[in-house]
Amino acid sequence: MTKLLEEAFKAAAKLSAAEQDALAKAILAEVAAESEWERRLTETGSQLEQLADEALKEHRAKRTKPLNPDEE
Repeated sequence: MTKLLEEAFKAAAKLSAAEQDALAKAILAEVAAESEWERRLTETGSQLEQLADEALKEHRAKRTKPLNPDEE
């Protein structure tokens, strides 16, 4: 465990039980979401790579245009 995480847990230990539980739920949800993101990225990595290759080919063939978020 890193020193920063230890410091965070020491600070959290000073919270009320309800606040500690809320913080614990938020941390666990974040860890689960990160794991899910990594799993999905791993599963679709080759598809994303293929899409990126196709986009680069279109860009090199000058079939793309600059994105200007200020224009509709």
